[in-house]
Amino acid sequence: MATNPVHPWTLRRAVAADTAAVAACAAEAFRIYIPRLGVTPRPMTRDYGEAIAGMQVWVAVVGGETVATLLLDVTDEGFLIDVIAVLPQHQGIGLGRALLELAEREALRQGHDSIYLFTNEKMTENLALYRRIGYVEYKRESLDGRVRVYLRKPLL
Repeated sequence: MATNPVHPWTLRRAVAADTAAVAACAAEAFRIYIPRLGVTPRPMTRDYGEAIAGMQVWVAVVGGETVATLLLDVTDEGFLIDVIAVLPQHQGIGLGRALLELAEREALRQGHDSIYLFTNEKMTENLALYRRIGYVEYKRESLDGRVRVYLRKPLL
């Protein structure tokens, strides 16, 4: 568990008791994309109890409230940032960046020389952010009428 010296959040691994808070955080963070995508974003519908049991799930807590979550996994393609979600009222203060840095540290600690993620092509602000911080697109995939953009960042 780590507290940021400048900001009031604490980062820690999620436990089963965090399931509802993680689901609520993801739902609130991704709700703004429904009109743009025309469908419910996948992070709003996933089983977070299953994710906490089988993945590396982190939460950021402020004053006892879960304000952000990060889902990490190891797949055949490498170390994956599966979901990163920050409540809208906590965006713009560096929390998302702190979670991305945590993901990179974890990838390195676990022996990976790169990290990857994917996002919907219509989430243009996310694509722009990821490219600014060193992620490079390497694949696009159409799934159920959605186009998923895959990006990877070398870490060494």
